[in-house]
Amino acid sequence: MAHNQELTHRLELLIANLPEQFTWKKMFGGVSFLFEGKMTVGIVKEDLVVRVIADKMDEVLQKKYVRPMDFTGKPMKEFVFVAPEGYRTEEQLQYWVELGWEHAKTKLQKK
Repeated sequence: MAHNQELTHRLELLIANLPEQFTWKKMFGGVSFLFEGKMTVGIVKEDLVVRVIADKMDEVLQKKYVRPMDFTGKPMKEFVFVAPEGYRTEEQLQYWVELGWEHAKTKLQKK
């Protein structure tokens, strides 16, 4: 299953400018970017995958071009898909990366 290489490059550039170190790994037939081992954002085909803290899920799901991640046939907890129209600009992409990063930091605090 191929994923969007242009989006991968955009994410790599954006994440390289953040003050923290991220890694990437193949997941869901695409790639995912991880912060201290916790997934933040990823790519499945043309969709951006974003981890979202539970308290923000309802608000995020109201946004245009966002839907629950139903990779397995049922919605996955704290995951959303964002269609290409929802991450066209660098500002939009930055928003999604920061949202995913927030999720990872929250999970790390609970350790």
